[in-house]
Amino acid sequence: MERDMFDTMTLTKIVGGLCGTLLVFLLGGWAAESIYHSGGGHGDEVHQAYVIDTGDGSGEAEAVDEGPTFEEVFAAADPAAGEGQWRNCVSCHAVADGENKTGPHLYGIVGRAVGSVDGFGYSGSLVAVADVWTPDNLNAFLENPRGFAPGTTMGYNGMRSLEDRADLIAWLDSLDD
Repeated sequence: MERDMFDTMTLTKIVGGLCGTLLVFLLGGWAAESIYHSGGGHGDEVHQAYVIDTGDGSGEAEAVDEGPTFEEVFAAADPAAGEGQWRNCVSCHAVADGENKTGPHLYGIVGRAVGSVDGFGYSGSLVAVADVWTPDNLNAFLENPRGFAPGTTMGYNGMRSLEDRADLIAWLDSLDD
C-alpha cells in the first residue's frame, strides 16, 4: 500500500512542477509585455520613431539643421588653434618655401595654383579637380582627400571636424602674410 501512495505522490509532484513552470512562463510573458509594450492598442496613439524620405513627396520631411557653413566657421577661425592641427601634416609636409617632403611644401598654399610646386610630382586627378587652392577647395580636400581628388596617393584619411579644418587653413593662410 505504501508503494501506491508513493507513486501517487510522485505523480502529484510532477504535475505540480509542470503547472508551476507554466505559471512562471505566463507571468514572465505578462511582465515583459507590460514593460516593453509600445502601445498601438485600442485608443492608443502611435508615433513613428523616424521618417525615411523616399523622394516621392508623400511623407512630411522635417528640415535638418546642417549647422554653420564653412564660410561662417572660417570667418571665426583661430589660426593659433590651427597650428595645433598642423601635427597631422608635419610628417609629410613642410611650411618652409621650397622644402618638399613626401608631400609638397604648404607655404603660400592658400591662393596658390593647384599642382604648381616646382619639383614635385603630383598624383591622381588633383589638377583636374580645381585651379586654385581656395579655402573652400582646401576644406573639401582636407575633409576627404580621396573623395576630392580620386587617385591621389596622399595617405591621409581626412580631418572630420569643420572647426579644425577652418583653423588649420587660417593658420596656413597666415604664414605668407
